Parts: sequence; structure tokens; C-alpha cells
Amino acid sequence: MNLANVQSQAPIPRTLIADDQPDIAAALHLLLREAGYQTEAVTTPAAVLDAIKQREFDLVLIDLNYARDTTSGQEGLDLITNIKKLDSTLPVVVLTGWGTVELAVEAMHRGVHDFVQKPWDNHALLKILRNQIEQGRARRRQTDLDQQRHQEGEKIQQELAEAREIQRALLPKILPRFDGLDIAVAWKPAQEVSGDYFDLLRLGDHHAGICIADVAGKGMSAALLMSNVQAVLKSFASDRIAPSELCTRVNSVVCKNIVPNRFISCFYGLFDTRTSKLSYTNAGHYSPLLMRAGECLRLTGGGAVLGVLANGTYEQYEIELQRGDCLVLFTDGVTEACNAEGREFGEDRLQDLLTGAQELTADELRDRIMDAVNEFSDGPLYDDATLIVVRVN
Repeated sequence: MNLANVQSQAPIPRTLIADDQPDIAAALHLLLREAGYQTEAVTTPAAVLDAIKQREFDLVLIDLNYARDTTSGQEGLDLITNIKKLDSTLPVVVLTGWGTVELAVEAMHRGVHDFVQKPWDNHALLKILRNQIEQGRARRRQTDLDQQRHQEGEKIQQELAEAREIQRALLPKILPRFDGLDIAVAWKPAQEVSGDYFDLLRLGDHHAGICIADVAGKGMSAALLMSNVQAVLKSFASDRIAPSELCTRVNSVVCKNIVPNRFISCFYGLFDTRTSKLSYTNAGHYSPLLMRAGECLRLTGGGAVLGVLANGTYEQYEIELQRGDCLVLFTDGVTEACNAEGREFGEDRLQDLLTGAQELTADELRDRIMDAVNEFSDGPLYDDATLIVVRVN
């Protein structure tokens, strides 16, 4: 397509002329008609505003002085202000026989795009009008694009908010109570949705399933993958399924569905309320911290992260929890929270918070940890943060 065809397909410019002198309006009409413009002429500021409200124009060519005031230009200045209130993208060109530097500056300040004095040069005037119409159309295209992006952004934010509510609904609304355990949880997504997952499952009459997991990455893609892991894990969880077997099964399913360069770390434990024994396996997750009589133990070992090795298997371990023990499970959003200097919160700070906290309830200790993380980072977290505190009574 050549340039001539492109120009021939451009919409015919619509120009509104405002001048209270009929001969001026007629001369402008003839000039613009010969140049291929559609024109409409009015004689008062009120008629200008009425026309703009009713029809769309590519440009307004106005005089500054009308019947009420023939020299100061105040009517025209007020008209410019009112035009900009109606359509901030509409080009306004002033054509007046009474002009001063001060008046031109004020007109430009109010939004005029060019200023031409009478008598005018036809060639120069047409060149100004063409330039201003092109710029005005470009502004309108940009405004329409910005509005479209804004609407799309609002729609995305609404969808993300709905997704977060759905995701939140999939997590425990009310923590189940288990004999001998005091449990508190914090779940803080870095974005609208989270790649972190936690669950506390009542399995039969005497068992509690304790799970914390983290998808590599964050945002919607991580949340979608986590919802899949959550559904698979809950479908397999039972008081008759050992943690090692559960992770093996979950890993097998995840490996069939996962996309490249994604994986999930997961800790799963099965607590027997009758014997206080915790059987667990750790699929590449941060080792939970067990505080016992001032000493910090780490629940390590298990196997690789989920979603990498289709035939992966997991070792299982067992520990008997004792009265006064405090078990803390967390995701990297807690320990890898950074301050302004780029230093991480770290496991040592977390361990220091647990030391000497034997008298705190699970809720109090959770709040103490999260407050410390928020104070340390002094701003939004850059990764999802989930914390489970289990106090053995």
C-alpha cells in the first residue's frame, strides 16, 4: 500500500470555527473546504461548547474576542479552559487580531496548541492545522490505548483478587484442633496469589497431617501449580499412608503434569496424637526447626524436590515430640526476606527468636516471628511467606 492510498483512507478532518465576524468565518470555511476539511462555524463561546458536547471534532479554531469583550481576550481564555474540561485531547488553535505576548503565554498555559494572528497566511495556517490534527489524533489514540490498558489492568486485578479468594478458600479457614498441640499459621503472599501451600489435616481419630510446600517462582503460574499439588496431596493423604509413600505418589503425578524448570519443595509429617510420634519426610524443603530445652534440632532428610525425578523415592524418619517442644515450619519468604542493604533475615535470626520463647503460645510466637521479619525487611516481601508454629503441650 503506497502513501497516497494511506492518506486517501485517512478520515476527513472535522474542524469547528468560532468567530463572531461572518466574513472571517466565511473565508476560513472556503479555505478549509478547498483543503479537504469539513467545517462547522459558530459565533459564540456557548455555541462552541454545545457543538463539542454533541459532535466529535479534530480541531477547534477559535477567536479570543467576542461580542462581550473585543480586546482583552478573556472570553476566549475562559473558552479554552472549558474546552479542555470537555476534551483534553482536542487541539485548540487561536486565531485573533488582538494579540500580545502576555495573552499568547496565557493561552498556551490554558492548553492552546498554537497561536496565529490575523491576517493569516493561508499556507502557514493550513500547515499548522495539519500538524495539530495529526498530533491530536495521536493523543486520542494514546488516550484510548491508555484507557484500554487501564480497563484491562483493572480486569486483571479483579481476576487476581478473585483468584486469591479462591486460593484462600482452599486453605484451612479454621485450624483443626489436635490433642496435645497448639498450632498457629501465617500465610502472606508476595503478590495477589501465592505459590506457598500449607495444610493441617485431620486424618482418622488419632492422626494429624502437617504439610508445608513451596513452588519455585511466584504469581499466578505458581499458584496454579500449587493448587494441583494441593489437590493431589489431599487425595492421597490418609492415616494409613506413610509420609514417604505419600510424597512418592504425589511426585509421580506431579512429574506427569509439570512444565520444565518448575519444582515443588514439600515437608509432610504425620502426627499420632496417642504416641506423640511424628513420622515425616522432607522433599527438598527447608528443614523445620525443633526447639527442645534450648537446643535447636533440624528435621532433615527425605529426598529430592517434587516434580524432577519421576521415579524418585523418599526416606522417612520419626521423632517423638515432648511436652514443651516447639516445631517451626517455614518457606523461603521468611528466612530470605531482605533488608535495604540486601542482607537476608536468615535462619540464625529465626533461631534466636525461638530461643527463650518457651513461655509463648503458638499465636504469640507466630506474631513475634512475622513482626520481626516485617521490621527487618521494612517493606513488602519479595517472596511468599508461610509459617507454621506447633507447640507441644
